Amino acid sequence: MARVCFFSFHYQRDIWRVNQIRNIPNITGCAAAGFQDASLWEEAKKKGDAAIKKLIDDALLGTTVTVVFIGAKTAGRTYINYEIEQSIKRGNGIIGVQIHHLKDKEGNTDVVGATPAKLAAHGAKIYKYVDHASLGQWIETAAKTAGK
Repeated sequence: MARVCFFSFHYQRDIWRVNQIRNIPNITGCAAAGFQDASLWEEAKKKGDAAIKKLIDDALLGTTVTVVFIGAKTAGRTYINYEIEQSIKRGNGIIGVQIHHLKDKEGNTDVVGATPAKLAAHGAKIYKYVDHASLGQWIETAAKTAGK
């Protein structure tokens, strides 16, 4: 079964890491934070908080699982927290996946980032990315756990 997932991550810092793993068989991923079109994100930022939240809400439509990719500076970011809150309200399956150990565009890895508090409070499972197959299994388990 194909899954439509919302990918939540610190765009400026972790887009390179997320791009390395986003093409997963049977998983369609999207994120409001400019995953498919950075210009949409930049335009929404100019319009303010309500526009960004609408972009996030629209991107969550039709998704069944939210994957929060956890880098060194993910925890505590305003829109990451909003994405987690909205995902929980929607009843999405939700997991955290650590990506600090993947290389950025300069070939550097990063330090382990804290798990976002809202993710931990929800009891979401946290994994360290290893490969596409494992990520696909974690997503499927999260969807089934959420009854999706």
